[in-house]
Amino acid sequence: MKTTLNKIRKCHPCGIKPGSNGELSGFMKLMHYLGKTQVDDEPVSILQILDSNGIDDAIWCLRAVDGYDKEIRLFAVWCARQVEHLMTDQRSKDALDTAERFANGAATSIELKAARTAAGAAAGTAAGTAAWAAAGAAARTAAWAAARTAARTAAWAAAGAAARTAAWTAAWAAAGAVQAEKLHRLCAEIDNRSNQD
Repeated sequence: MKTTLNKIRKCHPCGIKPGSNGELSGFMKLMHYLGKTQVDDEPVSILQILDSNGIDDAIWCLRAVDGYDKEIRLFAVWCARQVEHLMTDQRSKDALDTAERFANGAATSIELKAARTAAGAAAGTAAGTAAWAAAGAAARTAAWAAARTAARTAAWAAAGAAARTAAWTAAWAAAGAVQAEKLHRLCAEIDNRSNQD
């Protein structure tokens, strides 16, 4: 899967310029990694972004990839399913099923919108808060947000009050590592298919 710096810039990444603390923004970090001083339309693979900036920015940049909506949505659903066992409201689980069916052409956009709305209603309950982060977000068009927020928010909720800080940090890192591995495999599969065509 590929994009370009121009496509990424059109999605309004945070901090095109160095931050106030002197650190490079994610966009500037990527440009530096690529040896660029100006944005252009040269292809940039999601794997390059993953290697340069890490999983958060790689997932964010999926919004600037054309032609792989199905694969990106299925990736988001996969990420959310990693914490499905923490979902207590069936509407959230149903939203995952609908998002997956939509990606595979077996559900309509109307069904997807209804599932998203139902999952949003689940968020109104105390038990539905973590489930909304996982399932409701997964049903959204912005699949990158679902992948990250779902696993991490649910991991935070599961950690427990006494060990929150340490458990949250470990769960965050573990979720990110698993997601990075899955995204790496997905990109490799797509690249292999493209090379065979």
